[in-house]
Amino acid sequence: MTLPAIRTRSANALPATRIVTANTLPAVRIVSLVPSVTETLAAWGADPIACTRFCERPDLEHVGGTKNPDIEAITELRPDLVVVDREENRSEDYEALVANGIDVQALHVASLDDVEPELGRLAARIGVQWSAEPLPQPYASLEHPSGRNVRVFVPIWRRPYMTIGARTYGASLLAWCGVDVAFADRGTYPTIDAGDLSADHFDIVLAPTEPYPWHLRHIDELAKIAPTQVIDGQDLFWWGTRTPGAVVRVAETVKRALRQQGPPQTAPSSVTVQ
Repeated sequence: MTLPAIRTRSANALPATRIVTANTLPAVRIVSLVPSVTETLAAWGADPIACTRFCERPDLEHVGGTKNPDIEAITELRPDLVVVDREENRSEDYEALVANGIDVQALHVASLDDVEPELGRLAARIGVQWSAEPLPQPYASLEHPSGRNVRVFVPIWRRPYMTIGARTYGASLLAWCGVDVAFADRGTYPTIDAGDLSADHFDIVLAPTEPYPWHLRHIDELAKIAPTQVIDGQDLFWWGTRTPGAVVRVAETVKRALRQQGPPQTAPSSVTVQ
């Protein structure tokens, strides 16, 4: 059983207006189980009373993780509202919270196009007044020195490698930046093996700092696939009030990686997944 269906726009549609800033402070006791929501609530002046350990808010009470929240601890806090997201949290935890008599707001953000309407639903639910902040205009396709569109591999996990599909927020943000994502047609979070990597060709490996913590020490491993650029995982995957700035920063990261490249690369003869 999944979280309740949320009406969203087509993941392929491009939005006209974006994201929000708030100007009123709601008196609602909120528990956030979504890092993006925790950050956005803070920007709205509506800090939650508790959040997950992944929300990077050591000043707030933590109630477990996104995939294993402490239902008992949340219930004891007697919140007015718990916020979850269908892409981030588990349906069984949603059901357990509801069974305990807790009011739960289930969001569903799977693309840039979902951000504004879903934040609008949340703002209306907690009594925040807000105004939309526009995204920068869609970027023209970023060109590789050879003249074609830039093609990137985005590993979100290691052993095995996993990546993002077309119907994810991260892939839609990269598409807005004019970047083609490899393996985007293979499902939401496909697993990629060594044969896939050897048979395909990428201009850049964009290694996000989360959910797998790729860092500079992994460059040699990933450079066997293609020239590698570490990128802020929060900018790529956290949606909300950070989104307009994140679009600009992600596009600039890709441009910087292209500038650092030499002549056009050829596909590697083989790749070993260590």
